[in-house]
Amino acid sequence: MSEIGEQIIESLEEALADARGEATGVRHHVVMVPEAVDVKAIRGRLGMSQSEFARTFGFPLGTLQNWERGHRRPEGAARVLLTVIDRRPEAVLQALEA
Repeated sequence: MSEIGEQIIESLEEALADARGEATGVRHHVVMVPEAVDVKAIRGRLGMSQSEFARTFGFPLGTLQNWERGHRRPEGAARVLLTVIDRRPEAVLQALEA
């Protein structure tokens, strides 16, 4: 068997051991993403209009409006991004600079 094949098998065995609760060298990261995000409050703290916020952070304006009206909720990656925008807007703005 090739070296890569052996590494893959070793990695899979380690993953299975970790899943069984055995001590392994696997590091775990717990990420806390809030269940709900108050988009209007985040935008208000930044002092941005809906159009400006949507354009700046790459959200469709209609989506932003639906979130703020409560017709829809941010899910998945959008909720994560909104959480980062809320906590560290300067980091997001820096990352998005051209």
